[in-house]
Amino acid sequence: MSSSNSQPHPELSKSDFYHSLRQQVRSWLQKDGKKHKWSEYLLLAPDLFHLLCKLTFDKRIPTSEKAKLASAIAYFVSPIDVIPEAIFGVGGYVDDVALAAFVLNSLMNNSDPEIVKEHWAGEGDVLDLIGQIISVADQMVGSGAWKKLKEII
Repeated sequence: MSSSNSQPHPELSKSDFYHSLRQQVRSWLQKDGKKHKWSEYLLLAPDLFHLLCKLTFDKRIPTSEKAKLASAIAYFVSPIDVIPEAIFGVGGYVDDVALAAFVLNSLMNNSDPEIVKEHWAGEGDVLDLIGQIISVADQMVGSGAWKKLKEII
């Protein structure tokens, strides 16, 4: 018997950061996430994380960019960051989303943007979405925090 691909295996969702994050965001949206100012960008968090991971293993990506990708992935999974999820819940991923967009924007400026599009599993045009996030990142995380985030990479 084959299982449906629409739902992750229960054991995977317990141990896999991507599936865990996706479930957190879905649950949050059903409760009070619709009211959050940045909910449309927070919904992208699992897909951005997935994109960072996929690009890290693409042989066409320069090593210097892979280091930035790895840093953004580590920032996503770290409990210690500028806006901690432990305190702010899913809303605490705004800095992770902003940092992911910053790293992906750098990658697109230093390699072929088509590679990024090729690995995008989310909805919409990833290049436009990254540009939108970058344009509001200062407001999302605060100018002081945004400056510190960019210095991390």
